Amino acid sequence: MNSFNQRRQAANRGRFCGPLQSGPQALQFLLMTTQIRKASSSAPHAVKKTSNPITMSIDIGGSGLKAMLLDGAGKPVSERVRLATPAVPTPRSVLRGLEELRKTIPAFDRVSVGFPGVIKRGTTWTAANLHPAWIGYPLQAELEKIWRKPVRVANDAAVQGYGAIKGDGVELALTLGTGLGSSLFTNGRLCPGLELAHHPWKKDREYEDYLGRRGLDKYGKKRWNRLLEEAIEQTAKLFNWDHLYLGGGNTKKIDFKPGKNVEIVSNEAGLLGGVALWREWQ
Repeated sequence: MNSFNQRRQAANRGRFCGPLQSGPQALQFLLMTTQIRKASSSAPHAVKKTSNPITMSIDIGGSGLKAMLLDGAGKPVSERVRLATPAVPTPRSVLRGLEELRKTIPAFDRVSVGFPGVIKRGTTWTAANLHPAWIGYPLQAELEKIWRKPVRVANDAAVQGYGAIKGDGVELALTLGTGLGSSLFTNGRLCPGLELAHHPWKKDREYEDYLGRRGLDKYGKKRWNRLLEEAIEQTAKLFNWDHLYLGGGNTKKIDFKPGKNVEIVSNEAGLLGGVALWREWQ
């Protein structure tokens, strides 16, 4: 066999990286490439190669920790399980709660997490409704270390939005719970970093002061509903959305009929959007 054909076959096998040699140097090269292949095959937290990976989708909230298993199409394959968020929701106490949830459900291949704050590269940068210890906490890396599974973390309202949107035009999702979550999409693609909750609104106070649980407790259900109607009108002017989705536990307190292209979505949307994190970032 001539030298050219030797090089071509070696390259096709993915092992050619220079002139072919014989003798001790060739043996050393062969041993090195074998070691490299073995090391690569055991890389930690690699996504399991399967046509239908099972995702454990987690929603971390100010009042509850929830989890559910989803198949590759985003369909539930387990019941939703829930625990109350710890009274002092530090990273350590919340992770203990998540481990308790994990013990109650079957096996999974990967994890998606919705967290109530700004997320950058798997790190939690804000956590207004949890605990200051979350600021700068490497949540994604910690969960990968604990569970030895690939993990992706995003803002909880972004995950909720993924579970609700149609992928058509400009779509806004608002979650009404302990705080106020928000996510904005254009043709199904997330516009990251939106934190409408902490944008000034009335009398230099923030949207969350009126529409979160603090506002509901302070102003009462009747006025809270009027404020929500005003906020819907305001966001329509601000974002010119084509569709608006309202989610979160406090949607059950809405006593008016939402207008055109406004939809109240199931609280489970905060879990059902978990698979979309893998489609979006694959």
